[in-house]
Amino acid sequence: MESLAGLLPIIAMFAVMWFFIIRPAQKRQKNTAQMQNNLKRGDQIITVGGLHGKIDAVDDTTIFVVVADGTRLQFERVAVGRVVSDQ
Repeated sequence: MESLAGLLPIIAMFAVMWFFIIRPAQKRQKNTAQMQNNLKRGDQIITVGGLHGKIDAVDDTTIFVVVADGTRLQFERVAVGRVVSDQ
């Protein structure tokens, strides 16, 4: 009985960590992966480095982004931080 009482705080700490740290991080990771898989031509994006541009072409693992001066850059899909607007 005493060993169960000794484990109870550890189990409680794990449960709190699960609901406040691990679970929300998994949801964010899932949403980010879904957003990166749904990228399409014409989307206005911001990369994780802060570059703003418009998707010109989409490949299996890369995207081609056109920036303000017409320069075409190639990025990995995982470099996209967020989609600002769709076509």
